[in-house]
Amino acid sequence: MTTTEDRRLPFPRPNILELAPLYEALRREAPVVAVTTPAGDPAWLVTRFDEVKQLLGDKRFGRSHPAPEQASKINRAAVLEGPSGNYETEAADHSRMRRLLTPAFSAKRMNRLSGDVQALVDGCIDRMVAAHDTDPVVDLHALLALPMPIGVICALLGVPEEDAPLFRDLSDRMGTASGADAHAAREEFGRYVTRLAEAKRANPGQDVISDLVAAQAADETFGYAEMTRLAVGLIFAGHETTVNRIGLGVLFLMTRRQHWDDLVADPSRVNATVEEIMRLGAPGDLGLVRYAHEDVSVAGVDIARGDALVLSINAANRDPGEYGAAEEFDPDRPERAHLGFGHGAHFCIGASLARVELRTVFATLARRLPDLRPAAELDELDVRTGHITGGVTTLPVTW
Repeated sequence: MTTTEDRRLPFPRPNILELAPLYEALRREAPVVAVTTPAGDPAWLVTRFDEVKQLLGDKRFGRSHPAPEQASKINRAAVLEGPSGNYETEAADHSRMRRLLTPAFSAKRMNRLSGDVQALVDGCIDRMVAAHDTDPVVDLHALLALPMPIGVICALLGVPEEDAPLFRDLSDRMGTASGADAHAAREEFGRYVTRLAEAKRANPGQDVISDLVAAQAADETFGYAEMTRLAVGLIFAGHETTVNRIGLGVLFLMTRRQHWDDLVADPSRVNATVEEIMRLGAPGDLGLVRYAHEDVSVAGVDIARGDALVLSINAANRDPGEYGAAEEFDPDRPERAHLGFGHGAHFCIGASLARVELRTVFATLARRLPDLRPAAELDELDVRTGHITGGVTTLPVTW
């Protein structure tokens, strides 16, 4: 029998497209099991689709903790480190956050941004083509997967274009499990958001920071700390995951060539292709963190008030009890629902934007670079293991 130290997260995986084999055994034999977090603290790992979905929608669990100083830590980065928010007011605070951010993801904003997304994608692919003129191998990560989502999230937040490199550097440092520097980056990001908000106060625009500045004027309890927390959340939900899903999607399609050829022949397949990328793509090796707000029994396991749970979206989305041939990449599968954007009250508010970005990227790649192919084997890729969202550091391709 393995111990919690044997089951220390993250579990080693064969390559960036596959999960650790241990997840399959846990789903089958112990869907709620004691583990040790990367920070060395105890937690429960939940791996089966039904329980993960149930817990995502269960109001007895939250991101806050009844005694934060006693809470298990998940990692040493400055994002998803441990509990967040106020235990007494979490539900009300979350409702306010959704209300504040809803205008940013309105149909009007999405329609306006869709043209910007296409222009950004075309510009990135133009640079890929220009680079290919002098070198047959180009880095799709550096030239498309990374800069395009950064451009989109900067436009959404109202970050000036010239600040994009700083923005990316701070994001990368905040999500790196290196302790002091991650927290220093978080503090620097807070100062940056404050400066940007003051500029928007004098000259507001059609962007999220301007919306939040307006909210501050109407509610004196809404301060810069909460504004920074919302902005950080948007960074990691709004661009880090999209960066990684582009890379993973390309790898799935390049290593399963028939699906790429099918997309090239029929661009209308892009929506189903993106949903399968969201289901099967697993950039990070943890999951969504929740803390029990009362004693609860889950799948026959007693969870005590205050216990940490790591809900493995990756494992749940590959549950053979929910999907036929669950490990296979198949855009034509009949089971279209997945937990790639979460579920329940915390369903990703930026899901519609992520879908616009991913659909635009893969439809445009299929149209403009139909002969695209990888220029390195999976085991040759440099995987970003020290970052909470994972992914590759480079993605060499050619055509």
